[in-house]
Amino acid sequence: MQQQLEKPERKQIKNIDFNCDLAQSFGVYKNNSEYELLDYVSSVNISCGFHAGDPLTIQKALLAAKEKNVVVGAHIGFDDIQGFGYRAMDLDEDEIEALVIYQVGAIMSFAKSFNMEIEHVRPHGAMYKQAAEDFQFACAIAKAVKKCSKWLVYYGAAGDVTEKVGEYINLPIAQEVHLEKTYNVDGTVDFSVKDNSSVFDYVNRLKMLLNNSQIQNREGGKTFFNADTIHFSNKLPNILEIAQEAKKIITPVPVNYKNVYPSGWVE
Repeated sequence: MQQQLEKPERKQIKNIDFNCDLAQSFGVYKNNSEYELLDYVSSVNISCGFHAGDPLTIQKALLAAKEKNVVVGAHIGFDDIQGFGYRAMDLDEDEIEALVIYQVGAIMSFAKSFNMEIEHVRPHGAMYKQAAEDFQFACAIAKAVKKCSKWLVYYGAAGDVTEKVGEYINLPIAQEVHLEKTYNVDGTVDFSVKDNSSVFDYVNRLKMLLNNSQIQNREGGKTFFNADTIHFSNKLPNILEIAQEAKKIITPVPVNYKNVYPSGWVE
């Protein structure tokens, strides 16, 4: 007889982070609408100049986040401006380390000039997808992040890979979900399915996640997630409306606040 796997216990999520990308522009390619999300998220991922972002755009993003009192993180990617970081690259561990440290270090120094601190690092595009699937690749990123600072939080796709990376590298992690995506039964994203931009569906998925840490999967069942943060994608044409409705359901808090809350040091 095949052994039955123990189902994770349902748990209510009382605090969660909302994050979005910022400085997703370069040169003549501008996306000023992304700044409208700052009123509805608790953290932002600022492009570091490799897949997007130029010095003036990065400066504007940092100052906008500071004005709104939103936590900032480095949004790292492959050196692929023309492809906006969505083309995969085959790099060895030394190349990955250099790529990550260069980008994180640049944003950390930039932020310091405005008396700001970078609190997390989130991969972008093809780098994010590969890190969600490839444990060794994700570990290489996490090791490089830790060399920048052992206090930085690594944002990765919710699931076994990200969880194991955090344990193996001994680095704080934030497990991230995308409520517009279609999930497989095992908790991985089916990237072949078009994003669902329905506000109604998004809100219902959010409620289900908050009530019992589950998201409906493509087979019609429910998959359990240890979710710390929700990504709000600027690629959705109605993302502002989605963010507005989401914040009516729960007020987001940064990941570090969420992690400290159970200790009783914050209220």
